[in-house]
Amino acid sequence: MGIPGSGLAKGLAVTLRTMTRKSHTAQYPDAQPELPPRTRGVIGLFEENCTVCMLCARECPDWCIYIDSHKETVPPAAPGGRERSRNVLDRFAIDFALCMYCGICIEVCPFDALFWSPEFEYAEEDIRDLTHERDKLREWMWTVPAPPALDPRAEEPKEIGAARKAADKLAAAEAAAAAEAAQAEAERASDAGDGTNGPNRPNASDGTDASDRTDGSDGNGAAT
Repeated sequence: MGIPGSGLAKGLAVTLRTMTRKSHTAQYPDAQPELPPRTRGVIGLFEENCTVCMLCARECPDWCIYIDSHKETVPPAAPGGRERSRNVLDRFAIDFALCMYCGICIEVCPFDALFWSPEFEYAEEDIRDLTHERDKLREWMWTVPAPPALDPRAEEPKEIGAARKAADKLAAAEAAAAAEAAQAEAERASDAGDGTNGPNRPNASDGTDASDRTDGSDGNGAAT
């Protein structure tokens, strides 16, 4: 049987230890919190990558993504080609009052047009202001952190390997073309040098030099 009041004494001891311990409370907003890079704060739009495929809007469980677009006809790139039609983005908006920050829209985007940003300070007094249009979504891209560095022991992605092979092949072709041009230039220079020393050059010694002539002969060998 324990001593009466021992439980109360233990509880008060815990309370005293907690009261004397230094607090770890961050003085927000004077001290900004250190958030992980993958914090789901707000979604940024990289508009140049958007092809208006509508995957994000169709997969959103809350239907909080609004996209409007129209089609434009693109002239052929080469004479005789066919005209093409492309989608042009008119509106891209996300209603963060409905968004549940699941990240499905970012995962299903095949062209990397949506990114998470750890920014979270966008509270509004009017709920209608929580619908961010594409201009506002584009501004959030400046707060998107850089991707983490690749593991040096990881296998190189196939896309990077293919791009490197193509670049090496192009560099080798350019080097071969430069070598051929240098060789052709050297051959032309050699041919030009041979032309100056060839049969067209006047010969200084033709066997009838003035020093070999007799005193009584003229240039034709006849005596005067």
